[in-house]
Amino acid sequence: MENSATRNDPFPSDAVTYDPSAVELKWQRIWQERGTNHTDLQRAQSPFYVLMMFPYPSAEGLHVGNLFAFTGNDIYGRFQRLIGHNVFEPLGYDAFGIHSENYALKVGQHPMELIPNNIANFQRQLERTGLMVDWRYRLATTDPSYYKWTQWLFLQLLKQGLAYKKEAAVNWCPDCKTVLANEQVVGGLCERSKTPVEQRLLAQWFFRISDYAPRLLENLDKIDWSETTKTAQRNWIGRSEGAEIAFEAEKVDGSECEIRVFTTRPDTIYGATYLVLAPEHPLVDGLAKPAERKKLNAYREKTKKQDIITRKTSTEKTGVFTGSYAINAATEKKIPIWVSDYVLMEYGTGAIMGVPGHDQRDFEFATKFELPIVRVVCGEGENASTPLHEALVECESGTLVNSGVFDGYRVEAAKKAIVELLGKTGSAKPIVHYRLHDWCISRQRYWGPPIPVIYCEACGVVPVPEKDLPVVLPFIEDFKPDDSGVSPLARHKEWYVVDCPKCGKPGRRETDVSDTFLDSAWYFLRYPSVGRDDVPFEKAVTKKWLPVNSYIGGNEHAVLHLLYSRFITMVLHDAGHLDFEEPYTRFRAHGHIIREGAKMSKTQGNIVNPDEYINEWGADAFRTYLMFLGPYEQGGDFRDASISGPRRFLDRLFASVQSMSGDGEPDQSVMRKLHQTIKKVGEDISRLSYNTAIAAMMEYMNVLRKGERTPHRDEVLPMIPLVSPFAPHIAEELWEQTGGIGSLFDSAWPSFDPLLAAEDSIELVVQVNGRVRGKIIVAREITEHAALALALANPTVGKFAVGVPKKVIFVPGRLLNIVV
Repeated sequence: MENSATRNDPFPSDAVTYDPSAVELKWQRIWQERGTNHTDLQRAQSPFYVLMMFPYPSAEGLHVGNLFAFTGNDIYGRFQRLIGHNVFEPLGYDAFGIHSENYALKVGQHPMELIPNNIANFQRQLERTGLMVDWRYRLATTDPSYYKWTQWLFLQLLKQGLAYKKEAAVNWCPDCKTVLANEQVVGGLCERSKTPVEQRLLAQWFFRISDYAPRLLENLDKIDWSETTKTAQRNWIGRSEGAEIAFEAEKVDGSECEIRVFTTRPDTIYGATYLVLAPEHPLVDGLAKPAERKKLNAYREKTKKQDIITRKTSTEKTGVFTGSYAINAATEKKIPIWVSDYVLMEYGTGAIMGVPGHDQRDFEFATKFELPIVRVVCGEGENASTPLHEALVECESGTLVNSGVFDGYRVEAAKKAIVELLGKTGSAKPIVHYRLHDWCISRQRYWGPPIPVIYCEACGVVPVPEKDLPVVLPFIEDFKPDDSGVSPLARHKEWYVVDCPKCGKPGRRETDVSDTFLDSAWYFLRYPSVGRDDVPFEKAVTKKWLPVNSYIGGNEHAVLHLLYSRFITMVLHDAGHLDFEEPYTRFRAHGHIIREGAKMSKTQGNIVNPDEYINEWGADAFRTYLMFLGPYEQGGDFRDASISGPRRFLDRLFASVQSMSGDGEPDQSVMRKLHQTIKKVGEDISRLSYNTAIAAMMEYMNVLRKGERTPHRDEVLPMIPLVSPFAPHIAEELWEQTGGIGSLFDSAWPSFDPLLAAEDSIELVVQVNGRVRGKIIVAREITEHAALALALANPTVGKFAVGVPKKVIFVPGRLLNIVV
């Protein structure tokens, strides 16, 4: 059939109109029939793995904020395909966990029935958006064929001594009925239910991520990630150099003990006038004098009801004296031992030395309880007797005073000298400390993979044999958690009573399920091997496609999912399962959509369903609009009225293809703008600057259709692949109309002429024997020789400049006259 690519006359204005709904349905059907989005993982010559963090299907469907994130990733994947890569863009569902379970409880449906329905609706919305996803490799973390390998992963860590169980103080939400990570507690409240959080002592499974702290920190300098994400991880890992100092004490029963503290300021030990222990410290009972015990026990009970975050951030200083004293190894004086909730057992050693002269928190505590405050560092213009009205904290460049033989030492020199001196008696040693603590993976909920462990009175903790995986999560009606701190699975004896795989005697399954962040810590490894039931990730395909080339997601996961994923990858590397130790070569954090002054989210109640906008405007216009809101890595404000601009842009592009002509030559000034646009859009997409890429294309469209001129086909055709990552359906339609074979995405990204694209290029008039025969775009600083070569290569000029030029007259920046 004849089309606009094969004829020179423009289409009649009413011949073809742009109908987004029809175009999008047509191309989604064709993509599916042709397998356009299918990636040949085995035969790919230039593998490029593009990944977006998979969604929680924990509501009826996706909202506009989700679509913003997915669209940005899809644009980058489509661009990489057009520049020659074999792109693999999979997607799945993070379907286990408290988000999904809470939603099931809210609507009164069982998650095993509800979540598959949610996934089906999510899939419908995602397919309608036009993502370049190879759905053959879809996964859901709730599928036994997936969590079989999540359980296998747990067993690998157990085998390597990196998984262990212990009693620990944890944050407990009485409304959600489960343990919360510190990051899930905001101002003492559960981030989901806004319920005051309590502290409980529960037996939990942990992974030794702290063993990997040095490596996790060091590798941040080697990976191409968003700086905000790397900074968040550096702060969370929290490396600090200091010393561990021992204070000798005597228990109530007369036995001796050591209280060890970690400090980054050993230079201030002469100002340590008291010690403080965490209420949970194992030495508290032995140090508590009978007269103080009742008061101390009441204080410890009260502390148990506080969450860890509140204890860390509370401004009110409380505490109880144990009645016992320790010896300051530097001053050799007795100092009192207190217990206070502002010291946490999970951080450091669970004990601190109080230096009120140089720590504001200690200053406030000492002031309240009338404990000595001693200055041991002076700043400029101060001396040993200068009063302290608040702690002198900024004193790293100060000089020591009231510090015995170290008076006059500068702070940095004193740190080393004091540790060396105390080290001779075993009272101190230099140490590097990390803030990162081991990862608690136990959850006292129903909706998660059962932890693959069996407890046997004879054999102890017995791993479930790999051949018996998966340990399938059973369907139980009473899945709602209670306040006991015990998983709902523990109410089902018929499930948890099993034979010990070692000795055959009766045993008991672990009834906790694992944290959903374990599900997502390794999912990127599974995608290329979906369908393989014999291995978690097939060796050859993993070697070919991993690590992920580009990963995009929310920065709210900087110290949860992203850190855990790095840890799991290192563990698998060390066990010989992987030949790389970092999961994502490049990570970029996307921004968020703001609506009504707040981030668009279910909890804010300001979400917008994308279906209504796609119905009215089309998926391509909506995709383009979302990317035009603001910088992708920052986000933007959602305003309904603004979508008309991107839709008009696509209408004008469609109309330009229908009306374009092949007559004559393209306008050189328009072509110059086109080549500048090709250059800019390619560069902008590479750095995820989608809003400026769209702005450049809109600007070019204004030049192209200025005065409603009839555009030349050479001015229009490159715009089709240029717009395609943003608006893939209309691009495919226009590609077909203009004679394109197969899918546009199997063609190529348009190239540009550097001379035409140069911002400092000029239009040079070319004469032959004094008569104007053409105009060429050249660099402003072009030489006569180069200008002559370009002029002679121009077909129009070449018809008149036959033979060897007798003379050349060159006026830089203005004119080239060829005399023949």
